[in-house]
Amino acid sequence: MAAKKRSETRQRSSDDSSPENRYRPLSTWPVAILIALMIGLQFVPRLVEDGPAMLWMVSAFGPLLCSIIIVLWWITFSRARWFERILGFLGIAGLVAGTMQVVDPSMYGPATMMLIIPLGIGLFGLGLILLQNTLSFKRTTIALLFALLGLSFTTLLKGNGMWGNFALGLKWRWTPSTEELLAKSDKNSLQSRPDIELVKAAIEKPEWAEFRGGAADNVFRGKFYSRTWSSNPPKELWRIPVGPAWSSFVVAGPILFSQEQRGENETVVCYDADNGKVQWVREIPGRFDDPLGGPGPRATPTLAGGKLFSQGARGALLSLDPLSGEILWQKSLTDVAKREPPMWGFSASPLVVGDVVVAYAGGDENLGLLAFEKDTGELKWSAASGVFSYSSPQLFQIAGRDLIGLTSEQGLHLYDPLTGNEFLKHDWRSQGYRACQPHLLPDNKILLPSSMGYGTRLLQIDTATEPWSTKELWTSRDLKPDFNDFVIYKDHIYGFDAAIFTCVRIADGKRQWKGGRYGKGQVVLLEDSGLLLVAAEDGDIVLVAAEPTGHQELARIKAFNGKVWNHPVIIGNRLYIRNDEEAVCYELPTE
Repeated sequence: MAAKKRSETRQRSSDDSSPENRYRPLSTWPVAILIALMIGLQFVPRLVEDGPAMLWMVSAFGPLLCSIIIVLWWITFSRARWFERILGFLGIAGLVAGTMQVVDPSMYGPATMMLIIPLGIGLFGLGLILLQNTLSFKRTTIALLFALLGLSFTTLLKGNGMWGNFALGLKWRWTPSTEELLAKSDKNSLQSRPDIELVKAAIEKPEWAEFRGGAADNVFRGKFYSRTWSSNPPKELWRIPVGPAWSSFVVAGPILFSQEQRGENETVVCYDADNGKVQWVREIPGRFDDPLGGPGPRATPTLAGGKLFSQGARGALLSLDPLSGEILWQKSLTDVAKREPPMWGFSASPLVVGDVVVAYAGGDENLGLLAFEKDTGELKWSAASGVFSYSSPQLFQIAGRDLIGLTSEQGLHLYDPLTGNEFLKHDWRSQGYRACQPHLLPDNKILLPSSMGYGTRLLQIDTATEPWSTKELWTSRDLKPDFNDFVIYKDHIYGFDAAIFTCVRIADGKRQWKGGRYGKGQVVLLEDSGLLLVAAEDGDIVLVAAEPTGHQELARIKAFNGKVWNHPVIIGNRLYIRNDEEAVCYELPTE
């Protein structure tokens, strides 16, 4: 009897040592949920159109958090053998670390959190799901091969910033950048120069001298443009490669000015308006490149008093001779404001008021708004402001008084241009940046846009007694711009409610219509024609009727294959527009 029991014990011991008993099926249902959640979180900001400014963090950190939880599941609750868990953990950690050594540097940052790590660990989890009942170490090996396949794919890509809906911009790694093409090509090299006397006269009276025009309203007048392009579409006059930047154009007769990134130098470039040929290039050492917006300057130059002023993303404020590009004086906002470039770089375009050049730097205490002598560059005054703004200072004339208007995360600021004293402040704080320009209306009213997801507010300024005060007339979430400005036409606002075009009534802030998915694009008003020209984010140029009765898309052409955040400029019947790769000039059909 005892012998029989010893035989059965030996048999059970032999069975326990079989592979089927040493390995157990994995409990992978949590992984399936996490992978589905990881995919879904990538699209949340695109589905929640009126979310807060920091919604991008859901896409950025959500998939990364799911990846971390999958790794924790593998170590603690997967039912895998301990040596299997340890080797699997070391394997996936080694694969991710090795991948980060060989990917293109542009993939660091959001692409790492949103693509590289989630793809590698997600495929590792998928392999375990498919092989959960394979009772051998082969399941871990194959899951690691899945991860290796996904991670290897990411080494073939390079980052190209992000889109307005927080989707990653990606290109094949071997695709040459426009900066590389510019360095190798002489297509834009100087071949002809406009008549110097014409240029001098134009510089004294430029047609479009600053960002969004003299009133900062993006309104173009003087032509009657055709409402249909089917039989007579815009004619492309020239197309050229340009360095990356989100700058717009300044136009003075036969020449254009813009800003670009070219390799390790920020540049101000002068172009021939008739053919796009480069007239001169002024380089300043320095490169700004953030993972959301990509490389290059953000501001637009300003032409005033026969001089050109520019502000680079790293803080180089320049006074230039517009005829030659010679630097007349140069200041560093990082030194003057005692701060490093903000997340999106120094993005405000310079404002010239009287004998000062005003630049927004967002420094602490009284180093937020800076005014420099126009002729010498010496600091004349400085004033406190918010520290988080993508907006540009602009000139208002209210009750016969010149005032500098600025929006920040604190709200609206109005300053005396002679002294820098803050004349008026309307407190409307937001958690994110403010990027859009306020708009002055008749009867001392100001439209104040906020950061993404907050909406727009109409203020009444009471100028009867000093100090002036403000009264909120309405705040509407029917118009929630991000960094895409709006225009005003006949008592209505036309702009972007998140990524969808909309019309809102000024009287009460109520929406009249909403339609046209143009992404985070830009709009200009062709006032005399009652038309809106929209530069859609995906590169389309769209003609829309400025009518409050409903959305009427009249015409559309494809201008670019890449992303467009830059403001268009129209002079006469010419449209000048660029993105971070190309610039193009169209002749618009007129009636």
